[in-house]
Amino acid sequence: MSDSLHNPVSEAAMAHDLIIVGGGLAGGLIALALHRHAPRCRFLLVEAGRTLGGHHRWSWFATDLSPQAQALMAGFALNGWDDGYDITFPAYGRTLPTSYRSLTSAEFHAKLLAELPPERVLLSSKATAIDADGVTLADGTRIAGRRVIDCRPFRPSRHLAGGWQVFLGQHFKCEKPHGLTRPVIMDASVDQVAPYGNSAAYRFVYVLPLSEDEVFIEDTYYADQPKMDAEVLKGRVAAYASANGWKGEVIDQEAGILPVVSGGNFAAALNEIAIPGVAVAGARGGFSHPLTSYTLPFAADNALAIARLLATRPGVSGNELAAFCERRAKRHWRATGYYRLLSRMLFEAAEPDKRVVVFEHFYALRGRLVERFYAGRSTWPDRLRILTGKPPVAIPRAIRALFSSGKPLETKSLNVENPA
Repeated sequence: MSDSLHNPVSEAAMAHDLIIVGGGLAGGLIALALHRHAPRCRFLLVEAGRTLGGHHRWSWFATDLSPQAQALMAGFALNGWDDGYDITFPAYGRTLPTSYRSLTSAEFHAKLLAELPPERVLLSSKATAIDADGVTLADGTRIAGRRVIDCRPFRPSRHLAGGWQVFLGQHFKCEKPHGLTRPVIMDASVDQVAPYGNSAAYRFVYVLPLSEDEVFIEDTYYADQPKMDAEVLKGRVAAYASANGWKGEVIDQEAGILPVVSGGNFAAALNEIAIPGVAVAGARGGFSHPLTSYTLPFAADNALAIARLLATRPGVSGNELAAFCERRAKRHWRATGYYRLLSRMLFEAAEPDKRVVVFEHFYALRGRLVERFYAGRSTWPDRLRILTGKPPVAIPRAIRALFSSGKPLETKSLNVENPA
């Protein structure tokens, strides 16, 4: 559909029940959940780009989602694998049984435009000012709203500490069938080099067989610096494809640098981005897995919670919605504290070229424990089991990491050379 069908000029001067700023994963799923579960809520989804979802691929394990969240995602055209997935490390390889799912932003965009009413989506419209009563666009248009929720991208903060997940993925159309039947979630048998130069980082390759002759290959790094030389990573992806005998052409590509939060003052970080009376959701509001950076399970749960709130309490104020989202964010921060501890172990207790041993130790554990870990639902026995046995890091360094404040995640340090 053309953008003109999704620019409700006639409604711009009317007060919407809810304005969702940011049409990425979090904002799009909130819009979908409202449409399905709170149909009387007159919302507007405002996105700066020409498409919803940007240019991404989101993936998750089937066990990450509740039945309600699975129902929310059921209408999307997903890639899915039910025969488990493979992992490979220098010391061993293994197949785990959990089903895996993946969604591209193109499919996300197409589904939302097909299901949401045209007057509920506003594309190519950058919000330059947000307040409790509405949004001002770059062209000066003012859109009034009884409530506003900020779903724009994550903003690094000096109040948060950690490292970075750096990645570049390419979608190959192979000349002949590639022969894969399962995803390779982590092939860490590759050289442990950084995403720039020849220094070290934890590196692995992630591979999704999208069809008989199409494969997605992503080079991923847990690095101390948010730096990437895209040309270097492209070369490494090409080398990995060649080593596996896969010849063909690149038909799509994505790249990114994501925070891996290991600690900090979360309340101060929220205050740094707070706008009085405006709710915050998505990765911007802290709703991600601190170690894996997965966001979709949390985005789906949040979308459903917000839709339930507005369906059962249609008179809830903007301040109350903001407080509701903040409570959920702080509860998520508390619930994921264990994973931030593991992030500190990874970034501060393990030397960059030895971080592979940390993951190698983890993936030797039981499959159900791994499932619960990815879903952010590790039990206390799980947590003890992960930390017992032969330590994958030196004890003195581990103790120091426990009490470290970590390295601040600051926007000014982001650096992408030769961008994809």
